[in-house]
Amino acid sequence: MTESFWQKFKNSFYAYSDLNLMLDISHMTISENFFSQMAPQMEKIYAQIDLLEKGAIANPDENRRVGHYWLRNPELAPDMEIAQAIQENIENIKVFTQQIHSGKIRPENGGIFKNILLIGVGGSCLGPQFVSEALGTNKDQMVLYFIDNTDPDGMDQIFTRLEPELDSTLCIVISKSGGTLETRNGMLEAKNRYHIKSLDFSKHAVSITQVGSKLYQTSQSERWLRSFPMWDWVGGRTSVLSAVGLVGLALQGIDIDSLLAGARLCDEKTRGVITSQNPASLLALMWYKATEGKGGKQMVMLPYKDRLVLFSKYLQQLIMESLGKEKDLEGRIVHQGLAVFGNKGSTDQHSYVQQLLEGSDNFFVTFIEVLRDRVQLSPILADNSTSGDYLQASLLGTRAALTMKGRESITITISDVTPFSIGMLISLFERAVSIYALLVNVNAYHQPAVEMGKTCTGEAITLKNCVLAFLRAHRNQKFTVEELVEQLDCPNTEELIFKLLVHLRSNPDHSVKLKKHENIFDDQYYVE
Repeated sequence: MTESFWQKFKNSFYAYSDLNLMLDISHMTISENFFSQMAPQMEKIYAQIDLLEKGAIANPDENRRVGHYWLRNPELAPDMEIAQAIQENIENIKVFTQQIHSGKIRPENGGIFKNILLIGVGGSCLGPQFVSEALGTNKDQMVLYFIDNTDPDGMDQIFTRLEPELDSTLCIVISKSGGTLETRNGMLEAKNRYHIKSLDFSKHAVSITQVGSKLYQTSQSERWLRSFPMWDWVGGRTSVLSAVGLVGLALQGIDIDSLLAGARLCDEKTRGVITSQNPASLLALMWYKATEGKGGKQMVMLPYKDRLVLFSKYLQQLIMESLGKEKDLEGRIVHQGLAVFGNKGSTDQHSYVQQLLEGSDNFFVTFIEVLRDRVQLSPILADNSTSGDYLQASLLGTRAALTMKGRESITITISDVTPFSIGMLISLFERAVSIYALLVNVNAYHQPAVEMGKTCTGEAITLKNCVLAFLRAHRNQKFTVEELVEQLDCPNTEELIFKLLVHLRSNPDHSVKLKKHENIFDDQYYVE
C-alpha cells in the first residue's frame, strides 16, 4: 500500500520539546532504507565527534583541537586549565559589563558609555551582528554598531552616526591573529576619528585577540581598557559564543547565560547516537541526501522572521568556509561545498522564488518558522487574519508550491526568538556542519584558500606602492600602463597596474593625475 502523505509527515516530523524545536523533513525525497543504509557510517561519525569533544586533533592540517563546544560547557574541556580559562573569561565579561553599565568604568570626559563600535571581519563580526540584530530591542542598555570591511564610505556612514556621541562610544577591536588587514584598517580609522575629536582612543578601547598577537601587544603598550582572550582551539566562524560575541552582546544587554544555555542543551541533544533523536544528524543527512554526497548544490535559507534576516549571511560563512574544500582528508580532489543564499519570508516570495519554482533544480530550501508573532495582541486584518497569520500562510504556500514542482525542502520550527533559541540554532548548525563534513570526509576547521586571497591582496598593495614610488621619482613625466610595466620590469602585470591606476586617479589621496586619450589604454598617468 502506498504511504499517504499524512503518514509520511508523521514519520518524518520530529519534535524536541526540551529545545522548543521541531524538524520536518517530510518534503525531502527519502527512500525507506536510507537511514538504515547510513547507520554504519553514522556510528563511526558519532565516535569521531566524541573524540573531537574530548580534545583529539580534529584539524590535522593545522594540528589543532576544536573546542567551541567547551565554550558553553567548560566541564567538557580536556584539561582543567582550559576549563578554568573559559569560566574565568565569562566571569570577567560579566564583571566588565557591570562596570561599564554602572559607570565604574567611564569615558575620559565623564558620563557613561552609551554605544559600542565593534570592529572585526568574517567570524569576528558576522556572529555578533546576527545575534545583536536578532535579539536587540529599544530597551537595550547600549547600542551596538559594526565596522566589518575596509570600505571608507561604509566606515564614514558609521562614524557619521556616532560622531555626536563618539566620546561615549566604547570600541571593541577583534582579530585572532591581530594582523587582519580589514580589522587593522578599521582600528586605525577609528583612532583617527577619536584623535580628531581630541579623544584618547586607548581610554575607549577593548581588544579581543590571542595573547601575544600584534593587537594584544598594541592594547597592552597603549594601556587599553581591557583585553579578552581568543584561543587557538576556537575558529573564527565558531567563535560567537566566546568573548568575540559575548563581550559586545553582554554590553548591549543580552542575556548571555541564556544564550549559552541554549547552545549547551542543543549540544547535549546533538551528541546523542540515536539519529532520530539527534536533529543535527537529521539535518546533515538531508544535506548529504540532497547533494548525493558530492556537494555543489545550493542551500537556500528562508527564515520567516525579520529578526533572522542575518541568519543566512551568518550561515554563509559557517557552512561555505567549513565545507568548501578542494581536497578531502586523503588529499583527493573532490571540490566539495554547499553554496548558501537567502533573504527572508515573505520577501523571498516576491523576488527569487520564481526561479526556485521554474529554474534549475540545483538547490534545496530550509525554511525557518517562528511560531510567536509578536509580544502584544495583533489586530485582525483582512480575511479574519492577522499579519502573522499571513506570514505563516506565505511560508506554507511557498513550501507547497515547491513541493508541487518537485523541489525539496526542510522546515525548522522554533517557538520564539529568544537568547535560548538563538544559542540553540547556533549549536544546531555548528553540529550539522561537523557531521556533514565527516560524511563527505573533509576538514571543516581550516580555510587554506582564504590565505591565497590575503597573499594576492598583499601583492597588489606592494605593486601599487612600486608604481607610486616610480611616478613620484619621475614627477610630471607621463606614462602609459605598458610603459610602466616596462620601466618597472614586472611582466604580465598590465591588467593589475591598469586597475590600480584607474582607482588611484579616481581618489585624491596619492595625487595621481591623468592625461586622457581617445583610447583608454593610451591614457597616461603622472604625479605633479
